[in-house]
Amino acid sequence: MKNTGPAQQPVDGPTRLAVARLLLEQGPVSAVSVAEQLELSVPAVRRHLDALLADNQACTREAPQIKSRGRGRPAKLFLLTEAGRARFGHAYDDLAVAAIRFLAETGGEAAVKAFAERRVRTLVDPHRTAVGAADSPQEKAEALATALTREGYAASTRKVGAGEQLCQHHCPVAHVAAEFPQLCEVETAAFADLLGTHVQRLATIARGDAACTTHIPVEPYSTPQAAEGPPIPDGGKPA
Repeated sequence: MKNTGPAQQPVDGPTRLAVARLLLEQGPVSAVSVAEQLELSVPAVRRHLDALLADNQACTREAPQIKSRGRGRPAKLFLLTEAGRARFGHAYDDLAVAAIRFLAETGGEAAVKAFAERRVRTLVDPHRTAVGAADSPQEKAEALATALTREGYAASTRKVGAGEQLCQHHCPVAHVAAEFPQLCEVETAAFADLLGTHVQRLATIARGDAACTTHIPVEPYSTPQAAEGPPIPDGGKPA
């Protein structure tokens, strides 16, 4: 018999999945950061990243230049593509898009908005008590992020300027929202109602951004200037 050598290990094992999940939750992120968090060597992480790039499940962008860095090639940051996000599942597919198209054709804009509002109520209502029990705007934002993560949105918060930024690193309905932005608009309004303050959507996965980013002021909205929001983060764009 011809010796074919040792059996090859599956190329898409738990380590590859762990690397992909970090890109989902934190991307754009560097190979060094991924290696540190997973306690792996940088060369090992780069092999997984190269495989994700080859499969069109990840892409790169240049990291912001740091003056002290000196000469040399700009550092690369990695994030998942739409194909990479798909491995973590989508709540809707082409059938859902077709169904909402039919709803729009037969019931018009009002029917699509009513559907979006009902869906968002189903999403946020189970978490109203937990978010409402939080004392400060920061704690409310964190409670909302926890609720969204439980619903599959891989959400987190971070302090930016005079407010909090809610980042949803995954969107189960991105395919549908890309064609029907009413879903994003109604979701934003529901967040404002839940948090009891004006919020501003800065970026969305449906529009091609790395994450859905929402600015939450730490003080109640009261002036027109507050509506302008903070500077848009790197890689983001207004929704």
